[in-house]
Amino acid sequence: MKIGILGAGQLGQMLALAGYPLGNRFTFLDTTGHPSAGIGEVVIDPDNQYLGAFLDKVDVVTYEFEHLPVALVRDIEQHKPVYPSSRAIEVCQNRVEEKTLFDRLGIPTPAYRVVESAEALEAAARELGCPVVAKSVTEGYDGKGQAVLKQSAEAASAWAAIGHSQLIVEAFVDFVREVSIIAVRGRDGSVKCYPMAENQHLDGILRYSAAPLPDLDASVQQTADRYIQALLDELDYVGVLALELFQSREGTLLANEMAPRVHNSGHWTMDGAITSQFENHLRAIQGLPLGDTAALAPTCMVNVIGREPSSVEVLTLPNAHLHRYGKGERAGRKLGHINLMADSHAELMAKTRDCARLLPDAPAPHMTFES
Repeated sequence: MKIGILGAGQLGQMLALAGYPLGNRFTFLDTTGHPSAGIGEVVIDPDNQYLGAFLDKVDVVTYEFEHLPVALVRDIEQHKPVYPSSRAIEVCQNRVEEKTLFDRLGIPTPAYRVVESAEALEAAARELGCPVVAKSVTEGYDGKGQAVLKQSAEAASAWAAIGHSQLIVEAFVDFVREVSIIAVRGRDGSVKCYPMAENQHLDGILRYSAAPLPDLDASVQQTADRYIQALLDELDYVGVLALELFQSREGTLLANEMAPRVHNSGHWTMDGAITSQFENHLRAIQGLPLGDTAALAPTCMVNVIGREPSSVEVLTLPNAHLHRYGKGERAGRKLGHINLMADSHAELMAKTRDCARLLPDAPAPHMTFES
């Protein structure tokens, strides 16, 4: 099957790498003018002039990035199947719609308010109790479009810094750890969930994801599975969906946000699961049977941010798998990732600390299951 991908970055690259063994061929539609996939055929179209040529080359369309014009995706849906649908993009692009959906499905979230002025932001911060985090309702990822208010008097400067006409303000959660659940839904409605991962961020950018979790009660995994299945079914979703959550000290889960695509916190599945998230996404959108999502071994994904490490040093580590994206170095840019595998979680975290010392500016890894 000939697959079209909206976007031409590293996620599209990894989808293509997973799809070639399935006999797939790929054409990317890049609207930025700066594609980095480095694989398949790329149609560069920042002015929307070559959409017809792109569609002539593909049987089915998916995407690697949800910040796409919804009108464009709806237009494509008139000509070719698009998975996930434009409805999924529409919800995930707007944090108010996303929270409303969570509320309707009974998926708990941190307390929040929607504000449309600096004065309303200040009032919400006082009502919710500082610290709070303010986020743009649309756009924003990897920490962009966000500000933390430690006191309500910071509202005016936060409003100006974010620069959007509508913000969502969330109360801080007394959480033990940040986790995520990745699931895939096929055209026939079948669903498979991956083991939950624990995630460590710095400045809003994911640095480490470890799975499966040795101290995770089965009921917590089942709760996450139930939440994400409700979202998949409600959206009549086809493909991989990610749901980021906070785990509280009492063990309850609060939804942060979801992403309608393969996700950074699922990169560990490339080497650590029987079927990667990328292959399962492609299986789903083609109507193929979904693959087994079980973990092969304790695995930690380490993001390479800003500057590259020595390949020789990284690959000297036992059972280390290096995935480079072919991008130029730049502060805060995701350049690649390393998947580390081990026979035990203690060995895994020792290896992850050894790996972190090889990475420029990498924070020390810490996962709660070590405590």
